[in-house]
Amino acid sequence: MQGEEKIIRIGSSLMTPAQFILELWPRIKEHCPEMKFRMVPFENTPENAREILGNLGTNIDIVAGWYDDNFLKTRGCAALKLDDDPICCAISVSHRLAFRDSLKISDLRGEHVMLIRRGWNRYTDAIRDELWTEHTDIDVTDVQFFNLEAFNQCESNNCLMFGFKKWENVHPLLRFVPIEWEYTIPFGIFHSKKPSAHVNEFLKAVSKVYGA
Repeated sequence: MQGEEKIIRIGSSLMTPAQFILELWPRIKEHCPEMKFRMVPFENTPENAREILGNLGTNIDIVAGWYDDNFLKTRGCAALKLDDDPICCAISVSHRLAFRDSLKISDLRGEHVMLIRRGWNRYTDAIRDELWTEHTDIDVTDVQFFNLEAFNQCESNNCLMFGFKKWENVHPLLRFVPIEWEYTIPFGIFHSKKPSAHVNEFLKAVSKVYGA
């Protein structure tokens, strides 16, 4: 019966990376060969994000993303940490810095930089604090929510935006360039605080194969 199948429902949106799970899928199947997966698309809005993360296990079992402890607490979910993801710089291909191999913070002097609003994550708040106190020649513009419109603004205004390498396929006219600093954000798989047996089996399999 359909209800007896081990199906992992993976939430997928333009801003929610799932490709890395699909790349690992053959190795995951070695640990749980009966497991199947289903991609569940959703529109990436603040309201949808809160609804989905607060009800993981209902219509969607897992979603990948970036977080801190407060994020998990307020969203009412848990996370399997996979990486400390470096914070990169999204740059329009027409920008003078677009095809650099890496950037120093000094390269951003005089630039307009888009940064997610304060309170989204303590790690990006730390970046904001450094820019405001030590690099006042960098103009910081708030981003209320990461979505395609933010990417469009970055490209059309020929400015910069802090983000993640996993977003490099979201917008064809933006490049993600590493920054020579130590700022990272935990990246992982969001799941219910009380995952079902087959979701728990999946998470254990991912833990075994990810990064191996």
